[in-house]
Amino acid sequence: MGADQFPYNDERFADIQLLRYRLNGIESLTTRQKELVYYLTQATLFGRDITFDQFGRYNLRIRKVLETIYTDLRIDHTTPSFRSLALYLKRVWFSSGIYHHYASEKFTPGFTPDYLLQAMRTVDARRLPLNDGQTVDELFSLLQPVIFSPDVLPKRVNKADGDDLVATSACHFYEGVSQAEAEAYYAELKRRHADDPQPPSYGLNSTLVKQPDGTIREDVWSAQGRYANAIRHIVHWLRKAADVAETPGQQQLINHLINYYDDGDLRHFNDYCIEWVRSLDTRVDFINGFIEVYGDPLGMKGSWEGLVEYIDEEATQRTRTISSHAQWFEDHSPVDPQFRKPLVKGVSANVICAAMLGGDEYPSTAIGINLPNADWIRATHGSKSITISNITDAYNKASHGNGFKEEFVVDQAMLTLIDRYGDACDDLHTDLHECLGHGSGQLLPGVDPDALKAYGDTIEEARADLFALYYIADPKLVKLQLLPDQEAYKSQYYTYMMNGLMTQLVRIEPGRQIEEAHMRNRALIARWCLERAQHTSIIVRDNHHYLQIRDFHELRQLFAQLLAEVQRIKSCGDYEAARQLVETYAVSVDPHLHQEILQRYRQLNLAPYKGFINPVLMPVYDAQGRFADLQVSYSESYDHQMLRYSSEYATLI
Repeated sequence: MGADQFPYNDERFADIQLLRYRLNGIESLTTRQKELVYYLTQATLFGRDITFDQFGRYNLRIRKVLETIYTDLRIDHTTPSFRSLALYLKRVWFSSGIYHHYASEKFTPGFTPDYLLQAMRTVDARRLPLNDGQTVDELFSLLQPVIFSPDVLPKRVNKADGDDLVATSACHFYEGVSQAEAEAYYAELKRRHADDPQPPSYGLNSTLVKQPDGTIREDVWSAQGRYANAIRHIVHWLRKAADVAETPGQQQLINHLINYYDDGDLRHFNDYCIEWVRSLDTRVDFINGFIEVYGDPLGMKGSWEGLVEYIDEEATQRTRTISSHAQWFEDHSPVDPQFRKPLVKGVSANVICAAMLGGDEYPSTAIGINLPNADWIRATHGSKSITISNITDAYNKASHGNGFKEEFVVDQAMLTLIDRYGDACDDLHTDLHECLGHGSGQLLPGVDPDALKAYGDTIEEARADLFALYYIADPKLVKLQLLPDQEAYKSQYYTYMMNGLMTQLVRIEPGRQIEEAHMRNRALIARWCLERAQHTSIIVRDNHHYLQIRDFHELRQLFAQLLAEVQRIKSCGDYEAARQLVETYAVSVDPHLHQEILQRYRQLNLAPYKGFINPVLMPVYDAQGRFADLQVSYSESYDHQMLRYSSEYATLI
């Protein structure tokens, strides 16, 4: 199949468009590298149930009930109720639970409680997730309010100012504790270890539980603790991966990860992160573990995620050019010199092809990643950044010609500019964001990395975006041949501001505020700059709103001013300033503008969210039973993949 015939677009349902990504260049890997990819892929897929449970304590049982009904031939598959249940199940698969993957709101089922009860009574009860002695009706009574009541566990992650964010969030990181109790628990833990120069990421891999006697303990996620069965399967495949590692260093980092999984000791995770940052001489790499904290309202608990990758050699020349000049970018940053890193260490960046997505990176995934998250490791040992070329390529192929830009861009001149430079600038912005933005700056001595609490994620994403926006307009990028001329950056400025001010609103339901950290970040930047700009405005033409930018240099200076303030907030741990900035610019939605944007978007008949179906990777063995090759298939349907994963990789239910 030629690249131009590759089926990037696939099924669509609800607000989701499913895409496929192509494993470009995988045939160039050696047999040993392909074997490594396969074992890491299995380790990635075995974490799926962990993510489901983390995103809501009832998710796994609800998924099992729905899948049992969906596949039972005694159920009439032609009724409107069944079709509604099928749609609901597809959304549960996509979001790893009953909450929207982006907005965190609970899905509203299109079928009734009576229909669900009758279906549960119809199927073979032995296939339902019944506890010992539990009846079908008792299981229904347990799940019915969780699924149907809008007042029971309504949001996966609540970030509303003034609420008890732990008590009002349905994510399964806390049991019986309040926000105040959780914050006090970890504050005391950090106080007792205040002199530790290499602190662990406190709370990253545990559920915080209040026991019957009122004491609070951490239930650690490990091969000996919570999620043990899933983690043991992951470890099994990691051991096989270690045996075919490309280098001794890669083998050592995999063994550090295994040690961490075995006992849950976060200092072993530090060892793994340090060795992972140092491992720069391999073609195949991976992410596997409890990593990003966006799913925790307090920004501490890591959602499980997996990614298997291999370097896109040609495209990586771009990111290596950026990383080789990291010190120049840091030295010329518009932030206060005391907040800059005097010596940038270990900044590496690759453009990669994803070979498999898992956990919190599947089906919806990031297009760029910068890790590790621990500030002291980044300062001492550096960080690694990736931009995922085959994912961005799939997004680009799916969006070309869909009418979106023509509807929302102000005029033909700007359309022409975006058509000419848009894809290249999007890729470069991601590279700058991940490679330099997240890796820039430093905390002042004694500042708690978690000082910004619930606002930390938004401030950090704003910091990285602002760094990228400021530098994408710098003549240095033209000199480095990363952009063709000094006009190109304007396409990124326009699309970024348009998105932050208007078009990202298509992802929000009427009456809702902005909740997700990346969306808050974009709104914060765009609205703050719009309020202060003399030559950037929202104009009305034919009763439609459009962004107009008449002075791009002015906008760059505003990005610089805001970057300086956001870096100060981060470096000083200024919680109140972070709160004021986010609550003032990043949360509220103009209902009239929102209604207009939604109406214009509906006329385009587009899905606001995209996600991916994984390729199927199948090992090929020779006559002696040795691994010989890796066969790639792109033909598996969404339903089949999800049901297969629930069968082959089920570990917790």
